[in-house]
Amino acid sequence: MKAKKENQENGAPLSKSALRRQREREQRLETILGAAQTLFAGEGYHKASMEKIADSAEVSVGTLYFYFKNKEDLLVKLLSQIGFDLRNMLGAAFKSADISMEGIREAGRIFFAEFCPHYPESIAIFFRESVGQSELVEAHRKKIFDKLIDDVRQALIRVCDNQGARFQSDLSAEVMATSIMGMFERIAYQYLIWQDRSEDLAVIGQDAVDFIIGGIERLFR
Repeated sequence: MKAKKENQENGAPLSKSALRRQREREQRLETILGAAQTLFAGEGYHKASMEKIADSAEVSVGTLYFYFKNKEDLLVKLLSQIGFDLRNMLGAAFKSADISMEGIREAGRIFFAEFCPHYPESIAIFFRESVGQSELVEAHRKKIFDKLIDDVRQALIRVCDNQGARFQSDLSAEVMATSIMGMFERIAYQYLIWQDRSEDLAVIGQDAVDFIIGGIERLFR
């Protein structure tokens, strides 16, 4: 036991059995998160008990509490994953924004034509089930939105600078970025959660992006 502990502390490679146990723990964690995501999105956060999540994941309640101290802890972990996935998908498009609006346009296409229809459970959790749950969850949502808004803001500033233009005010880029993410959220809620119109999202998204681009260009001078 002492030798094993020393090996771990010294960064020595794990044994095959240790690696197998590590993989099993990671797979079990993913199974639990998948079960929680499905239940939160389908039944709602308040109706999805820890017992239901454990049953759906085919683990004991004790095992579930080994990974997560409570349901709120599970929701925060899911939000982190969703935020990471969303920023990862949109990030490359925003970073490609240079002298034209094509990077921003592509980010809109990715959100409406790829993320929304392919990840409806993530949309339900991010925009509906996590809203107003607790101060901790709300702080986590704010942190993710702040990062997304800053990604858009930086893309807008790059386009403006590379065009040799400037915004009407020092707040224009921030206001526009906040408005863009607000439109993304509201349109996803309207046409995915309130109405099941995922088949129309590509067209709806195109209209929204055209509107956004027009608004951005009006703030340049």
